[in-house]
Amino acid sequence: MKAHDGMYIDGAWRPAAGRDVIEVVNPADEQIIGTVPAGTAADVDAAVRAARAALPAWAATAPAERAARLSALRDVLVARKDEIAETVTAELGAPLAFSQTVHAGVPIAVAASYAELAATYSFEEKAGNSTVLLEPVGVVAAITPWNYPLHQIVAKAAPALAAGCTVVLKPAEDTPLTAQLFAEAVHEAGIPAGVFNLVTGLGPVAGQALAEHPDVDLVSFTGSTAVGKRIGATAGGAVKKVALELGGKSANVILPSADLAKAVNVGVANVMSNSGQTCSAWTRMLVHRDQYDEAVGLAAAAAAKYGDRIGPVVNAKQRDRVRGYIDKGVAEGARLVAGGPESPREQGCFVSPTVFADVTEDMTIAQEEIFGPVLSILRYDDEDDALRIANGTVYGLAGAVWAGDEAEAVAFARRLETGQVDINGGRFNPLAPFGGYKQSGVGRELGTHGLSEYLQTKSLQF
Repeated sequence: MKAHDGMYIDGAWRPAAGRDVIEVVNPADEQIIGTVPAGTAADVDAAVRAARAALPAWAATAPAERAARLSALRDVLVARKDEIAETVTAELGAPLAFSQTVHAGVPIAVAASYAELAATYSFEEKAGNSTVLLEPVGVVAAITPWNYPLHQIVAKAAPALAAGCTVVLKPAEDTPLTAQLFAEAVHEAGIPAGVFNLVTGLGPVAGQALAEHPDVDLVSFTGSTAVGKRIGATAGGAVKKVALELGGKSANVILPSADLAKAVNVGVANVMSNSGQTCSAWTRMLVHRDQYDEAVGLAAAAAAKYGDRIGPVVNAKQRDRVRGYIDKGVAEGARLVAGGPESPREQGCFVSPTVFADVTEDMTIAQEEIFGPVLSILRYDDEDDALRIANGTVYGLAGAVWAGDEAEAVAFARRLETGQVDINGGRFNPLAPFGGYKQSGVGRELGTHGLSEYLQTKSLQF
């Protein structure tokens, strides 16, 4: 697609208030593929004003009509699926096949789920002598990351629109072309002017201005825990609703009764998917001491097969950050069994698929989110020890449990302090709530739980 040189505000592409631009770089070859405007507080203010003006009519629109507009949006995304995949591959670096199935396919499924929910959800219920109304919270500031650029947009915009809210989106500066493509799809789907607005820009400028804007009613942010804390403090100071989907350091617990080879191979694939840039990736593999050496060998062999099959990380800064964590793992005494800090290619932001053994729970690589293709394998003595290690971080976003008997895995999963647990390789479900415990966030996305984030409650007493 050709990059727009303006902002999508009030149903049209409008010139930016300033002249500064953001260069969009393909991380596979580090070449500039386009530029977009670097929005300012003035751009944000114009977008929020448009969203505020459009709110009364959209909030009053019948849920069936909102559902019809979301169905039309889904249809446009389906029609432009190849273009979406190619755009994500160009600015994120994901392999094209992965972009087609995940980066394009998952948002289509999520959009479809909210089109159906908007038509079937009960926005009114009875409670004794009262009628409880579920109403749109208002103007939503959606601040999204680069790792799943379209999915994260749809996971916020679709439920907000289904609820009757209006939206101002500030996407990550690394992947703004996908956001512009989504704005085109919104326009093509016939969603009224001002209901969805897009401002591209830098987080500390446009993102901060959006989070602080007095006419924003809810801030929905996905990104790092450090930035999420600042946004949460800003929103809390203004008594705004806030939804935060933040970092993770998920444990993949392999119980002794599990199919070890399957659990290890699926676990490695999970970490290497999207070049490790997934907040819910199972980056800590916990294996019983009696199976540890075998698991390490299986993981090293599995990681080696991904050498040329994964894409780059998003940019040079992220590449250097991930390599810095690999260096720190070696320095703290972990044993490198696959990959390492050396670049696997002469050009591009690539990181070798890396596996560490002999990792202890106090090591940096076992505690901090790396956001790259790096797996740490830890040993445990018994189930209580595994549970202590699994729960022993500030995060609680996701995890996995493997066991020969499903009931055994479920019993262990119930004790994990995390928002999502895959049982024996469970599949993605667009209707299941996603979000974290502890410092992994506040609130949930997807399904009815995701819709409820964008609703507020009014009771009529009779």
